[in-house]
Amino acid sequence: MSVRRDKLVIVDLEATCWENNPPTGQVPEIIEIGICTLDLKTLRREDGRSILVRPEKSHVSLYCTNLTTLTEAVLYEEGMRFSEACEIIRGLYLTRDRAWASWGNYDRTLFKEECRDRRVPYPFSSRHLNAKRLFAELELRSRKGIGMASALERTGMSLEGTHHRGEDDAWNIAELIAYLVRKHGREVLSDLWRG
Repeated sequence: MSVRRDKLVIVDLEATCWENNPPTGQVPEIIEIGICTLDLKTLRREDGRSILVRPEKSHVSLYCTNLTTLTEAVLYEEGMRFSEACEIIRGLYLTRDRAWASWGNYDRTLFKEECRDRRVPYPFSSRHLNAKRLFAELELRSRKGIGMASALERTGMSLEGTHHRGEDDAWNIAELIAYLVRKHGREVLSDLWRG
């Protein structure tokens, strides 16, 4: 399948979480989809956005609120159904036709699980870049990755916005990817276009 090579879509999810194990019957559930694009010609970040999603099976713990700043009241007031969020990102960001990236595989796995569980069509192409792994291989010469905030610190960049807010984290991940492309060349993305 041919994919557009104009922009890379960067996604960062925030999910319900607990300091220890989830309470009985509750599961990690997407509550924010942070998304932006990276123009692959100019390496500029564009179109940053936060899409809030109402949880259906879980409550937002105090631990989760302290980490993300999101409360259950805000999610129910400003959030939307997961299926609506998927329609928005598919329509606005053409995610079925573009490669996309996240920091690690957790976001991709969680998205697939929620789509399966909620019977919502998966909104992304199969072309996924694990930016955490790419950073580890190129900058650390290791297969063991580090957190996004640590990666920014290692490169001398400052974290923009609030850590653990999807839109801000996606924005920062996009800058890390741009940094890797500038430093190591565009061929670091070549695996996205193969096959």
